[in-house]
Amino acid sequence: MTQQTYTVTGMTCGHCVASVTEEVGEIPGVTDVAVDLPTGKVTVTSEIALTTDAVRAAVEEAGYQLTA
Repeated sequence: MTQQTYTVTGMTCGHCVASVTEEVGEIPGVTDVAVDLPTGKVTVTSEIALTTDAVRAAVEEAGYQLTA
């Protein structure tokens, strides 16, 4: 298992958290997504190491921006 933390901008409410969680959770190999709304931190646990591009694409599909 690997765990990576990213920063996502633009989230302001519970619906934002749910959208990001859903999209990132659909990446193959992802087992858990934890979003901290006040800090914008998204911690992704997966069976394999994920590429930043895969996470960025999922976050952008949800309508937000990955900054780190």
